[in-house]
Amino acid sequence: MTNTLTPHISESSAKARPSGDVVLECRQLIKDFREGDNVLHVLRGADLEIRAGERVAIIGESGSGKTTLLQLLGGLDLPTSGSVLVNGRDIAAMNGTERGELRNRALGFVYQFHHLLPEFSALENVAMPLLLRRDSVSEIRAVATELLVRVGLAERLTHRPGELSGGERQRAAVARALITRPSVVLADEPTGNLDHATGERVFNLMLELNREYQSSLVIVTHDLKLAARMDRVLTLIDGRLVENA
Repeated sequence: MTNTLTPHISESSAKARPSGDVVLECRQLIKDFREGDNVLHVLRGADLEIRAGERVAIIGESGSGKTTLLQLLGGLDLPTSGSVLVNGRDIAAMNGTERGELRNRALGFVYQFHHLLPEFSALENVAMPLLLRRDSVSEIRAVATELLVRVGLAERLTHRPGELSGGERQRAAVARALITRPSVVLADEPTGNLDHATGERVFNLMLELNREYQSSLVIVTHDLKLAARMDRVLTLIDGRLVENA
């Protein structure tokens, strides 16, 4: 198992929209929630196409359905109708086991709260997605160690989440999302729980690793300044995605 990093590419030189293959898309995505006789229409035909290596921000008012959309894109929930395709595979056509395997191999997740397992060290948390595959433990440890060094946590390998700062926990979460070299990283307000300076450092790290690892990056955020640094910005309005000019 190798983990060779590609050369650093500056943000300014990588701003143009990638021209690679489509790795994630949704078509006429509809999601309704029912409570008794009441139906809440959250998504009303959202369409989205993400290409390899692309950075996309999704913005919108609170309650507009951004998190719901991200959960559907990640196969954590299923749509009322419409389709989500990851590397050309329709998530809705899979059973639970197949969806879990797809998430493990093709998708990475970063949340506002790190969701690291408190009883495990930073190294064990980052290694977990590969450990689930039953790969060689020694090789997994080497890959996880190299990635934690890459995100600036070389001195924190054996520390548990409770012994890490907020920024360190989020950097570990970013490393965990990337250890499988996913096609797409889905991030829900990844800096929303951090102070401005720490959030800026974490976001810069995500952009840098996006280019080095060539994993597409889809971020839901309220921060318009962060969104403006992505290749594209889309706004979720009335259950549909509208691309910003």
